[in-house]
Amino acid sequence: MIVLGIDASLRGTGLAILDWEGNRGRALHGEVVKVPQKYPHSECLRRIRDRVETLIAAHHPAEAAIEGGFFFKNPKVALVLGEVRGTVISTCAVAAVPVYEYSPRRAKQNVTGWGAAPKDQVARMVMAMLSMPETPADDITDAFAIALCHVHARRGLAPLTPL
Repeated sequence: MIVLGIDASLRGTGLAILDWEGNRGRALHGEVVKVPQKYPHSECLRRIRDRVETLIAAHHPAEAAIEGGFFFKNPKVALVLGEVRGTVISTCAVAAVPVYEYSPRRAKQNVTGWGAAPKDQVARMVMAMLSMPETPADDITDAFAIALCHVHARRGLAPLTPL
């Protein structure tokens, strides 16, 4: 099964393509969609949509997994993240790729065994689970962790959370 993992952010969205077969997974692709501060929100969303469309066309994921929203003290940050998530979810929907949501805590718990694991521990476990030779950027690691969490949910190792 090929899964698209997404760590949504306006200026640095992490995208990961995971291929899982049997008991083994491998990283097919990972990237961060970086958009400079000088670009307006609409351009950021367009670039994110374009990259998601391109990855879906190239890899044909069966499903997508996105990091769920969590509590924000700043409503503006929550609104912006909602815009990015909406863009990604609608892009997947147009391509008939079902989207599942997992909290950051759940993804960390799933990959490391501890929901409050630091980023470096998550990165080491993602690298080990996918036999990656080098540490990916944090946003890519998070996208792979979300994809791995989804695969484990699909295999019955954790509850499945559809959007």
